[in-house]
Amino acid sequence: MRKKLLIISAILLSVYSFAQDVKKEVPKTQNEKKVAKSTIDFESKVVDYGVIEHNADGARKFVFTNNGTDPLIIKNAKGSCGCTVPTWPREPIAPGETAEIGVKYATNRVGKFTKTITLTTNADKKPVILTVKGEVNPPPKDAAAPEKKLDGAPLEKK
Repeated sequence: MRKKLLIISAILLSVYSFAQDVKKEVPKTQNEKKVAKSTIDFESKVVDYGVIEHNADGARKFVFTNNGTDPLIIKNAKGSCGCTVPTWPREPIAPGETAEIGVKYATNRVGKFTKTITLTTNADKKPVILTVKGEVNPPPKDAAAPEKKLDGAPLEKK
């Protein structure tokens, strides 16, 4: 009987000791994740080229402001294809400062287009998506180039 009472008290004592919720004081600087307090606010996230001529100037810009309290760093800017080339400021953008992201579309490609630019910044873990769209007219036909005659009968095959 004595052994049973000793075993039960040992079990209760161990359960009681493991049930204690011991919180260690951790300084707030180590406990909190470092969150950047910078923002990137665009005047517009879409640039519409409209209808432009073949081989016209394809340079446009996205204007943005850092409305946060920390400097904004643009880590990377990548176009969705080789025809869309972005340029961005490599130095940090101070709070309240306005800057530009330049984009150049290759206007030698005829037809409608919609392309994206993906920005990676310290403002948010999600990337920022910018869009350029428009339509490039075909080049004018050269007057000296011969034209195919469409009148007359086609040749018969034997």
